[in-house]
Amino acid sequence: MLTATNIYVQYGDRILLNNVNLVITERDKIGLVGRNGAGKSTLLKIIAGDMSPHEGNIARPSASTLGFLHQEMSLPKGKTVMAETLTAFADLKKMETDLKAMNEEIATRTDYTSDSYEKLLINFTELNDRFYLLGGDNAEAEAERVLKGLGFKQGDFQRLTDEFSGGWQMRIELAKMLLQKPDYLLLDEPTNHLDIESIIWLEGFLADYPGAVITISHDKQFLDNVTKRTVEVELGKLQDYKAAYSEYVELRTDRREKAMASYENQQKVIAQRERTINRFMAKATKTKMAQSMQKQLDKMERVEVADEDNSAMNLRFPPAPRSGQIALEGKNVKKAYGDLLVINGVDFKMDRGDRVAFVGQNGQGKTTLAKIIVGKLKATAGEVKLGHNVEIGYYAQNQSEELPSKMTLLETMEMHSPPEMRTKLRSILGAFLFTGEDVDKKVSVLSGGERARLALACLLLRPFNLLVLDEPTNHLDMSSKDILKQALADYDGSLIVVSHDREFLAGMTERTLEFRDKKLYNHLGDVNYFLEKRRMDNMREVELSKSKHEEEKAAAAEAETQKPELSYEERKTLQRAVSNAERKIEKMESEIEDYNLKMARPEFYQDPKHEEEIAKFSELKNELERVMEEWEEAQEQLDAAG
Repeated sequence: MLTATNIYVQYGDRILLNNVNLVITERDKIGLVGRNGAGKSTLLKIIAGDMSPHEGNIARPSASTLGFLHQEMSLPKGKTVMAETLTAFADLKKMETDLKAMNEEIATRTDYTSDSYEKLLINFTELNDRFYLLGGDNAEAEAERVLKGLGFKQGDFQRLTDEFSGGWQMRIELAKMLLQKPDYLLLDEPTNHLDIESIIWLEGFLADYPGAVITISHDKQFLDNVTKRTVEVELGKLQDYKAAYSEYVELRTDRREKAMASYENQQKVIAQRERTINRFMAKATKTKMAQSMQKQLDKMERVEVADEDNSAMNLRFPPAPRSGQIALEGKNVKKAYGDLLVINGVDFKMDRGDRVAFVGQNGQGKTTLAKIIVGKLKATAGEVKLGHNVEIGYYAQNQSEELPSKMTLLETMEMHSPPEMRTKLRSILGAFLFTGEDVDKKVSVLSGGERARLALACLLLRPFNLLVLDEPTNHLDMSSKDILKQALADYDGSLIVVSHDREFLAGMTERTLEFRDKKLYNHLGDVNYFLEKRRMDNMREVELSKSKHEEEKAAAAEAETQKPELSYEERKTLQRAVSNAERKIEKMESEIEDYNLKMARPEFYQDPKHEEEIAKFSELKNELERVMEEWEEAQEQLDAAG
């Protein structure tokens, strides 16, 4: 059990965590939620031991292990993906080395009756059992399974980690952590760099995880599928709910409503008693009673309702200017980076008002095609045409990171603004929760969530009728994501959205373009329809596989009925071979048993010729194996002939 006791953290005048307590048991699955900046990542770092609180302490069993996946991890260079992943098994490698040394010691020692020899055997057995329990005999196969689950292909395993982007390197770190199976697994936004298929795989892995999992995530569906307990960080306090995220939202609302009702009722009682006390204090004959009532009132246990952060950005896209009927059309579009072909001769079309989701594994070309559409990249071949009067609004995957860090928020807005919008910039920033002196802050001091809000604010400065959003929910908290989703539902232009967030995409689009094997596959319906269709397709593949297996079994059965015919001489020859082999096997097994009895005696190893005897014993075992193979082959031929 891991306990966090009286954790207190303060920065300047702001109390981030105010004497909070948390208990994590061995198999807890906890979602840590709250607004950006509430202190979730700070609490996770304190639990991991990466930072110390100003007050309070963390305690966990000394023999327990802990793994912490955070956003600032980096891999050493010069190793292949598989080699780096296998470093997760460093402890197993040491076990393997120790087992080999112990095995050699057992083979050379002769003090079979000594206590130290018995202890050696016990230690060997225990270590050997633990080695196999942790999958020591299957490390590379397990590493391959996890890497493939996280989206790597077989051909990636021998590529250097240096060749991969930061997002893919984060996947390698996650793979290592999952393979190590720590008792306490701490994950800070593990889905940020994963595609939908990898997220679904990770959900399945974590649902069956044998240890405790504590995760920060803004992916509601991921939290619902993985966690069974939700801890909310708000205004320096923790609220603990024995429920996954969606149920927590309902329980939280219900708890606050009941607490508020109790608070209001108590305030009425207090106000009434205070009036009575004041009235009695004015009369000399009632003073004693008033003092008694005041004592009772002072002893009353007061109902407290924690302050709630209800601040929310106000997001509404400008009305879309009317475009032609065809908003966008691409013909035979191809894109290659040197020898790497990403998109190969694809066609696509969008009419005015179409709403399309781009989905597929990372690296399949979603962002590439989005950049070609908005003119940030040139196609290697083919063409993309915008329709009549089409104006594009574009939110890049790293939009918030590309904001000019040395500029203030107001200067950044001015840079993106047409002249007629200049007078409205402060009010727009206010709608995105940047008020007062905030507008004079440098972009460099903003958090990831604040940068994302600023980037969205810049998007509202010009009207457009084709909105292209590439991973717009990265760094947004739950509340901000809900507001963005509602704003997009109200938006009246054409929409392309690239996202791995299933809950955010659900119901947003009426068409899903799947990127797979350098091609586009068009699916009518939203992301949930697409995933259900893919699930059914996978089930059909399984059924086809089963059918193929059944066909193979039927073919084998048919071959069984067509047994080969043997002549009388051939049958006799095979029967003699079987009988001779059986006699040899019986004799050799008897000799091997004699050797075992000899080698069990301590004096055997004192004989100068014992090494020659061991060599003969080894040859005898090899010969037995060869004769067994001959017997098996002859017997199979006889059985096949019937």
